Amino acid sequence: MRKIISFAIILAALLLLCSCGLIPDSHTIEPSDEAEKGFVVYFIDVGQASAALVVCDGKTMLIDGGNAADSNLIYTFLKDRSINHLDYIVATHAHEDHVGGLSGALNYASIGTALSPVAEYDSRAFGNFAKYLNEQDKSITVPNHGDTFKLGSADVVIVGPVKEYGNTNDTSIVLKITYGSTSFLFTGDAERTSEADILEAGYDISSTVLSVAHHGSDTSTTYPFLREVMPQYAIISCGANNAYGHPNDDVLSRLRDAEAILYRTDMQGDITCVSNGQTVTFTVDRNAAAETNPTKPSADEPYYIGNTNTRKFHRPTCSGLPAEQNRITLNTLDEAISKGYDPCSRCNP
Repeated sequence: MRKIISFAIILAALLLLCSCGLIPDSHTIEPSDEAEKGFVVYFIDVGQASAALVVCDGKTMLIDGGNAADSNLIYTFLKDRSINHLDYIVATHAHEDHVGGLSGALNYASIGTALSPVAEYDSRAFGNFAKYLNEQDKSITVPNHGDTFKLGSADVVIVGPVKEYGNTNDTSIVLKITYGSTSFLFTGDAERTSEADILEAGYDISSTVLSVAHHGSDTSTTYPFLREVMPQYAIISCGANNAYGHPNDDVLSRLRDAEAILYRTDMQGDITCVSNGQTVTFTVDRNAAAETNPTKPSADEPYYIGNTNTRKFHRPTCSGLPAEQNRITLNTLDEAISKGYDPCSRCNP
């Protein structure tokens, strides 16, 4: 009888502890190993759009969310990592390919502060963003350049937009995050006008990692801006075979000149960057060894392969090379053109 009473007492105590939450039940979701690391950035593959999740010391910030069609993807991405609260949510600007998928985040996670360069914008995607914020009794905060805040032990500074612009891309929030001696610059779709104004304002934009503006469009990432950033690594978020031709060859050339190591969501899927405060390391979903920014040949190198049937010429790395019996070697760009060959639209030689 004494043993039965003792067991009953122990069982009652255990039930009390469980009810108080002091002992986790079998349904408790533990934080992922990635989230426990000091500083992590997930560059999420949302096709021809942009989204990134920053986690530092358990504090979280979602920067853009892709298109409206990516809402379920963003919802699932947060759920899979048990991130049900976002300390900050940032719509860098009002275009759908940045603000659209934020509705998915707002339907899963609670929000601390919502940042956007505008409080109103005439589009369904932005309207849904504002609506779901309102359902959480949250409103949009329009930050000023020079504003600073903390994300865990990381420091965040808003460096743009510096002025008001009629071009929505130039209204993009540009922010720099510093963690230890590593730093990350997020640029939205800011174009050359905004870049020039940021430079004129004198902000320190030097960064270890650059999230390349406007999906690698030639409207952005100018040489003066890139010379000030001088990133060790660059990330381009764009869709495979997109209709815009992103990333632009001239931008890729500038990044090569800056000797930045390039990662691309169209080629490598989700890209995860971890910082220990001194160095950064990257992992990708696929194609870890992919040459994401091949060196464009100089005119005096034997490089091009012509197709004697289609009269197109290609880089040797092109996925659309002709059959061996239809190939001809073209030693220079001038030779290819003089012989009547047209450049391949896929590899843009």
